[in-house]
Amino acid sequence: MSKVPYNHTAIENKWREKWKEEPVNPEFNPDGSKREKYYCLDMFPYPSGNGLHVGHWRGYVISDVWSRYKLQQGYYIIHPMGWDAFGLPAENYAIKMGVQPAVSTEENIEAIKKQINQIAALYDWDMEINTTDPDYYKWTQWIFVQMFKHGLAYEKEFPINWCPSCKTGLANEEVVNGRCERCGTEVTKKNMRQWMLKITDYAERLLDDLDKLDWPEKVKKMQTDWIGKSYGAEVDFPVEGRDEKITVYTTRPDTLYGATFMVLAPEHELAAGLATPEMKEAVDKYILDTSMKSNVDRLQDKDKTGVFTGSYAINPLNGARLPIWLSDYVLADYGTGAIMCVPAHDDRDFEFAKKFNLPIVQVISKDGKEIENMTQAYTEAEGIMINSGEWNGMESSYLKKEGPHIIEEKGYGRAVVNYKLRDWVFSRQRYWGEPIPIIHCPNCGNVPVPEEELPLKLPEVESYEPTGTGESPLADIDEWVNCKCPVCGADAKRETNTMPQWAGSSWYFLRYVDNHNDKELVSKEKADEYLPVDMYIGGVEHAVLHLLYSRFYTKFLYDIGVIDFDEPFKRLFNQGMITGKNGIKMSKSKGNVVSPDDLVRDYGCDSLRMYELFVGPPELDAEWDDRGIDGVNRFLKRLWNLVMDNKDSDIPASKSMIRERNKMVYDITTRLESFSLNTAISGFMEHNNNLIEIAKKEGGVDKETLSTMAVLISPFAPHIAEEIWEQLGHEGSVFHAGWPTYDEALMKEDQMELPVQINGKTRAVITLDADASKEDALKAGKEAVADRLKGEIVKEIYVPKKIINFVQKGD
Repeated sequence: MSKVPYNHTAIENKWREKWKEEPVNPEFNPDGSKREKYYCLDMFPYPSGNGLHVGHWRGYVISDVWSRYKLQQGYYIIHPMGWDAFGLPAENYAIKMGVQPAVSTEENIEAIKKQINQIAALYDWDMEINTTDPDYYKWTQWIFVQMFKHGLAYEKEFPINWCPSCKTGLANEEVVNGRCERCGTEVTKKNMRQWMLKITDYAERLLDDLDKLDWPEKVKKMQTDWIGKSYGAEVDFPVEGRDEKITVYTTRPDTLYGATFMVLAPEHELAAGLATPEMKEAVDKYILDTSMKSNVDRLQDKDKTGVFTGSYAINPLNGARLPIWLSDYVLADYGTGAIMCVPAHDDRDFEFAKKFNLPIVQVISKDGKEIENMTQAYTEAEGIMINSGEWNGMESSYLKKEGPHIIEEKGYGRAVVNYKLRDWVFSRQRYWGEPIPIIHCPNCGNVPVPEEELPLKLPEVESYEPTGTGESPLADIDEWVNCKCPVCGADAKRETNTMPQWAGSSWYFLRYVDNHNDKELVSKEKADEYLPVDMYIGGVEHAVLHLLYSRFYTKFLYDIGVIDFDEPFKRLFNQGMITGKNGIKMSKSKGNVVSPDDLVRDYGCDSLRMYELFVGPPELDAEWDDRGIDGVNRFLKRLWNLVMDNKDSDIPASKSMIRERNKMVYDITTRLESFSLNTAISGFMEHNNNLIEIAKKEGGVDKETLSTMAVLISPFAPHIAEEIWEQLGHEGSVFHAGWPTYDEALMKEDQMELPVQINGKTRAVITLDADASKEDALKAGKEAVADRLKGEIVKEIYVPKKIINFVQKGD
């Protein structure tokens, strides 16, 4: 046992001071040559007033382990950190505390920065950014202006998702199971003027370019499904007696002859106007009642509701009159907000038709025969066409594919590719966000703030609480709102909505590498040298929010020549969540938050870092248990004692030491490369135990093997790695040692020990050459237990390198 105990506090304080004086991540080699860059990035945090808990540590530790591993491989590591500080979380916290968001945000950043520094991550604080800094959001606004000039930012009034609690509009991506992604309140609809970003113009590229990315297949599928590409037809149904047409999108044009009625979303622009005088009161009431329901309620209601408008549409294929209904199971923001209803082949349409006694016409049949008295929709995808005029007898699969082109040739519509993805609702009716740099002029319309006048700064206000009226608090600041049009000089008004919290986070990864540039978002030189991001680490919950928006922004900036790559993150890793007991998400309100501060004090940063990884596979959720950190701490103490007991001895490397060293390098490297970080920790424990056994048998362990252990563990436990590296007599940092290599030939065992059994009971243990044949093993085994083999041997079992067993009759 070492006479010098492991003192994590002294060791960690010592090396943090040394790293300040002598940083371990130089951009240049000793010979003056430049190191190849490797950009490893965490999803930056929003500065919550609750501070960090052990769950937050997990992602930061994973990214730091990977960064330090790449540092050992000779790269210059770009590993910055910043603050996603605009938006609802920061504003809601400020309201709760009764302070200005600028004040609470600054205080929270200071507190969380101290906590993040406890992790001892390889962050370059010279690259720090803050999305609320005017020098930063100048460029967030600049990007919006460019999008406006290129026709990608536009204004529109339509029903949006509205959170009654946050009192602001939400993008579709911010609604989860019908509830606000931030506060969990049930979302309603509200008709409002909104700024939109035309992300749909990039739908095809966003979909196709997923193939370029080294991302988890789960995330790729989530984005693919969200974009929702489909092939079909837009069909125009003339309204009887009127000039309007109702356009529907369908992926099943083969069923067109089976359409017997139409249903419009109550929010459809034609809905109210289609009501005949005798139906107007009922239609208006239905539209009002529907506006009070959330989308999730509308889709989950089992009892179908609807109202007949009194108007009819004409089926362009057969001239049939189709009654036009309104129903809340059709949503305005999906497709065209109108559907042709084919009740014989759609479950929802069948229910609706049965309830309201509407016709049901079967047009697809398995055997060409019609089902009598249908009790449910026939939803088989393929079959023979019936009751379909000139299409009778044809295969439905053929018409599903060719139908759009037939419809287009006949002039009834057009073949189209459709996407489920909708344009991004970009404005928020809140204070704490980037002002949208648009001026509303009565003569010139919407005019962007001149680029030389950016940033358009957020004004200081006394009251910033959301109004709930649909207007931002900025609307009440006359001296800020009233301005002159920069084009014609007329009296004009500023846009009062602010940008969503995603605005600053959709491009922040570009700014880190040139964060003091006041002339460009990022210089060509810096972009070419340091971008894009090589490894991005964060939670999978951002798959269709931040990750999709960042890809959109990157492609746009590529298109206008700001950068020369069109995907932001080459590789993505999604870490799982650390939960409280019973898998419940850690939350201050639930009282299950575990602070890292006491654990660092009692066990040390290195112990907590390694335990964060040891709790389970990093890509899966894991339940936190404080008791587990004891085992990791005991391992570090055993490693410390092993090194201290052998650091002054000159024991030469034996075959067993060389074998163990090469096995250790192989195991840790392969597990690191596969991101199996929890098994890397167990690998350290296993190999350390093996070295302790070797030391007992052979009188110690050689310094090269111990030094190799120091290098291997350095990404995981950097403080103790530096200390044992120094204790072993090395100069300079362990992070300049270079990652060790292994020789598979040296990993092979020279000999093996085999238990020899008779009828399943071990009677002897023999030592053989590791490459001994089956015949040699059985022969040696028989010789070892010859005095016990008295009966007839009926079976000889040899499990290579494991066991020999002789089954005999009699004794």
